[in-house]
Amino acid sequence: MSEAQSLDTSPGIAKDLTAFQQNILVILAEEPRYGLAIKRELESYYDDEVNHGRLYPNLDDLVEMGLVEKSELDKRTNQYALTEDGKEAVLDQLGWEFSKFVTDGDRAGMLENLVESQK
Repeated sequence: MSEAQSLDTSPGIAKDLTAFQQNILVILAEEPRYGLAIKRELESYYDDEVNHGRLYPNLDDLVEMGLVEKSELDKRTNQYALTEDGKEAVLDQLGWEFSKFVTDGDRAGMLENLVESQK
């Protein structure tokens, strides 16, 4: 994105997602993963067990929405990856959150520092 462009501050489809579904998208933004790897990341984030009965229906919903692509790694293991629409949903949510957080130059600087620390 060029500096002349600005992020859309509307959450788009992200507003229709649960926080759990948004967290799945954020995890997949890093790299494609199989279901148990997503489960482990979520358990680390929530510091609690995530049931298969919660994870897989949400993954299926995200696949159905076109935000996640499901592929077969082997006969027993599926891999999940963000689609372009999924990436847009993550960016839309971040843009909306940033638009609410950045109320002055100090807060903008805090976000810039956060982004720089992740490079």
